[in-house]
Amino acid sequence: MIRQRYAVVGVGHRSSAFIEPLATRFREEGELVAICDSNPARAAYCNEKLSGTWEHSAVPAYGADCFEQMVRETRPDTVIVTTVDAFHCFYIVKALELGCGVICEKPIAINAQQCGEVLLAADKAGKKVRVTFNARWWPSATLIRQVLADGAIGEVVHVDMQYMLDVSHGADYFRRWHRDKSQSGGLLVHKSTHHFDLVNWWLDAIPETVFAFGKLGFYGRSNAHKRGLDFKYERYTGQDTVGDPFALKLDDDEDLRRMYYEAEVHDGYIRDRNVFSDGVTIEDNMAVLVRYTGGATLQYSLNAFLPYEGFTVALSGTKGRLEYQERHFAVQGNPAAAKTTDSKCMLYPMFEAPKELKVPRLEGGHGGADPLIQEQTFSLNPPKENLGRNAWHEQGVVSALVGIGANRSIESGLPVKIRELCPELKKATHFHEFD
Repeated sequence: MIRQRYAVVGVGHRSSAFIEPLATRFREEGELVAICDSNPARAAYCNEKLSGTWEHSAVPAYGADCFEQMVRETRPDTVIVTTVDAFHCFYIVKALELGCGVICEKPIAINAQQCGEVLLAADKAGKKVRVTFNARWWPSATLIRQVLADGAIGEVVHVDMQYMLDVSHGADYFRRWHRDKSQSGGLLVHKSTHHFDLVNWWLDAIPETVFAFGKLGFYGRSNAHKRGLDFKYERYTGQDTVGDPFALKLDDDEDLRRMYYEAEVHDGYIRDRNVFSDGVTIEDNMAVLVRYTGGATLQYSLNAFLPYEGFTVALSGTKGRLEYQERHFAVQGNPAAAKTTDSKCMLYPMFEAPKELKVPRLEGGHGGADPLIQEQTFSLNPPKENLGRNAWHEQGVVSALVGIGANRSIESGLPVKIRELCPELKKATHFHEFD
């Protein structure tokens, strides 16, 4: 058995979902040969975890300006991209040009130009870029896909989806680099790319037109003043934050301390900005309408400041309706406290009694999704996948373009044609044609 060789660029928090399984569960099938990061302290800490926590040999570490050198010297078959979103396109294109395969954390790109560059580079290289949409592997998402494929509600005419982020998880986007739209594309790209991809996949349809509203209505300096909050500090660590439920202390958690707090001296990146400080350029509440090939419509909302987390989705079809609701409750002011989960899936066939459908429970990160997608990604002989849960670059581009188009619509106040944003996207009428 010939092990596949991998290099990871960007070794912040999200990279552990790739590095840890390579170093442990799949070490006989894949070999981590190098890491690359703009911050030497973060790269050094990654190697400490490799040789300590994960009992794996340390690997060569390269700076961000030495990416090509890393590829030449360590010869990876595949590059895994887990950098800040704004740099996904750069490393995807560069890795493809250097002859490597690519696995990329979502979103695949944050603007229309980057989407076009990825499509052209992949076409020229003759390679597929895997996008790790773990949401497709949620047990709930898989169940919905199966019910639709069975024809239980007929042709889907309308989808209503509400996604809720709570004041623990949701607030964190406003502490870190995601608060800057030039780095993340905003939550409609960074976060909602998951949700748009799910709807694209469920409907097996391609978004055509998007219209959106959005604003910053809870976080940010101006909203603190509106609610009469006393703004005391730009960041949380090192401050007296007693009574502040939004406070995050980087020195209270070893990963946060080593990856970010002690690494600040090298790049000045502050991971614990006050959620009510200046510099927030993303929205915290958004409403989106999407029309698809075939005529189906999506009504979508995302709010990032709610008392609980989760989502509701209702799919209305010509033979019935499918509804799913999932809520996670955490202890207010204690992000580390265990969450309780409440979920329910109901099928309402036309002219028949409703049925409650059982949602399987799986172990592992992201509701059991992470082990499944890791197996598909790193195993040399993965289980056969019949539901189309693996995702590739064209599908990643389509989901990103919904958020990109929504951002454009918020700015202009006008509907946006998806295909006009990215003429490089090939003609297709069904989403599976991009598989």
